[in-house]
Amino acid sequence: MECRPVEPSGPRSDLDRLSNLVIGAAIEVHRALGPGMLESVYKRCLRKELEIRGLAYECQVAVPVVYKGEVTQDALRLDLLVERALIVEVKAMERLLPVHGAQLLSYLRLTNARMGLLLNFHVPVLKDGLRRIMLNF
Repeated sequence: MECRPVEPSGPRSDLDRLSNLVIGAAIEVHRALGPGMLESVYKRCLRKELEIRGLAYECQVAVPVVYKGEVTQDALRLDLLVERALIVEVKAMERLLPVHGAQLLSYLRLTNARMGLLLNFHVPVLKDGLRRIMLNF
């Protein structure tokens, strides 16, 4: 499964629609696999579901960090950038910690993206492992 180039998306209603499509894809993956798999398995299957839904994405996107004029290109990598608008971070752990939300929030700020999804597949019901974070500019 190869990562594909993406085109930019639009306003908030488009982001809501897009996040609902990605959540639907994640629910399908969780329904099929359940909890207990490795994070890499969920990522691969989620990418397949995004393709089925016709959604463009990039994976392992480098997030540059600028500190005192110096750019570090490979310091951070986000899991998925869907339609160049929605950041998706995939986890497979017993429970999400505040640091995971902070990680997604950092990605949003550094990329100027407005919305992100934190998906933890290691839960009996996916809605219990889902967090949606929105930045208002």
